[in-house]
Amino acid sequence: MEIIAKTLYGLEDILAKELIELGANDVQIGRRVVTFSGDKELLYKANFHCRTALRILIPIVGFDAKNPDEVYEKIKEIEWTKYIPEKKTFAIDAVVHSETFNHSKFVAYRAKDAIVDWFTEREMQRPSVRINNPDIQLHLHISHTDCTLSLDSSGESLHKRGYRIEETEATLNEVLAAGMILRTGWKGESNFVDPMCGSGTLLIEAVLIALNIAPGVFRDKYAFERWDDFDPDLFEKVSTDDADEKDFQYKAYGSDISPRAISIAAKNVKNAGLSKYIELKVLPFQQITEAPGNTGLLVTNPPYGERLNPRDLMQMYAMLGERLKHVFVGYDAWIISSNIEGLDNIGLKPSSKYKLINGALECEYRQYQIFGGTHKEFKQR
Repeated sequence: MEIIAKTLYGLEDILAKELIELGANDVQIGRRVVTFSGDKELLYKANFHCRTALRILIPIVGFDAKNPDEVYEKIKEIEWTKYIPEKKTFAIDAVVHSETFNHSKFVAYRAKDAIVDWFTEREMQRPSVRINNPDIQLHLHISHTDCTLSLDSSGESLHKRGYRIEETEATLNEVLAAGMILRTGWKGESNFVDPMCGSGTLLIEAVLIALNIAPGVFRDKYAFERWDDFDPDLFEKVSTDDADEKDFQYKAYGSDISPRAISIAAKNVKNAGLSKYIELKVLPFQQITEAPGNTGLLVTNPPYGERLNPRDLMQMYAMLGERLKHVFVGYDAWIISSNIEGLDNIGLKPSSKYKLINGALECEYRQYQIFGGTHKEFKQR
C-alpha cells in the first residue's frame, strides 16, 4: 500500500533514510512528507521506530478543490463503509496551506458533514464524531488547491513520545531534537554534551539513538490498534523485538543555569529509564572549564532572544563561542537558533548550515568543528 510519513521541514532526507532502513520501497521526498510503499508490518514499524516522523498516513483519495463546498462534494463520492465500519466513531483534522482556504476548522467541519450525510442519505446508521480517542482518525491536507484525505494510523502526534513529565519554556519538539542529532551522524561513539539542556530532550533523544531503543517504547497506543484489521500478534512482534539494541559506553552530560530546568530534566530522564547514562548539573555555560574527554559531540538550543535584552543576548552568544574555542577543542559542536545575528556573534566559522523550523520560527542549524590553532592549520591536517 501507499503510505505517507509527515515530518518537520528540513528533516525529510533523514526520515527517508530511516524508512529505507526499515525496508520501505518507492521512497520519495516531498515538502515535510516522505511517501513510500510497504505492507502492514512496515506501517507498524514506521510508527514504532521512526524518530523523525510526526504521523504515518494511508491516503484514501487525492483531488483538486477551490473551496469548502468542493471538498464536501469530493468527500461525499467516497464509499465510506470501506473506511468507517458500523458503530465506529471518527474524527477529522485538517492542515491547510492555501491562499484559497483560510479556515482549517471550517474545512474539517464540511468534510465531517460530507461523511455523515453520505450515511444518512443511504438510510444507514450515521457514525458518531468523537474528538478524543476516535476509532477512526482522518487527516485532510490542503496545499493551495491540492487536497489529500488520509487515514491516520498514528493518532496522537508521534513527537509525543511519552517520557516527558514536565517541560521548561521553549522546550524542543522531540522529533526536531532527534532529527538534529541524526543530522550530526551521531551513533553513540563518544560523549554527548548539551550545556543549555533545559528539560533534557536532546540528552534523552541522543541516548535513545546511542542505545538504538525505538521511540515507540514509551507510547501507550496508536490509532491503528482500533482498526478492524489490526493484527495484535504482528504488532507485538514489531514492538518487542530488541535484537538491534546496543550498548552505550560513554555518557551524556547536561547542564543549565536554571536549577528548575535541571530538576525537570532529572524527572524526564528518570521516567525514560536513562539515569545511568545521563549526568545533570546546575552550571552556567561560562563556568564550564573542562570538557568530558578529548573528543565528543555538543548539541545545544540556546535562547533566541524572546526573554533577554539584545545586549545580554549578544554577550551570551559571544561567550558561547569563547567557551567552545577554549574548552571544547576536539569536539563537533552543533547549535540551532532563529537569531542569525547571535549565531554570527559566536565568532567561529561554521563548516555547514541547515534550515530548520522550531515551532513557528525559521532557524539555522550550524556545525562548528572545534580545533586548536588557526582554521588554515586545521584544513591542512
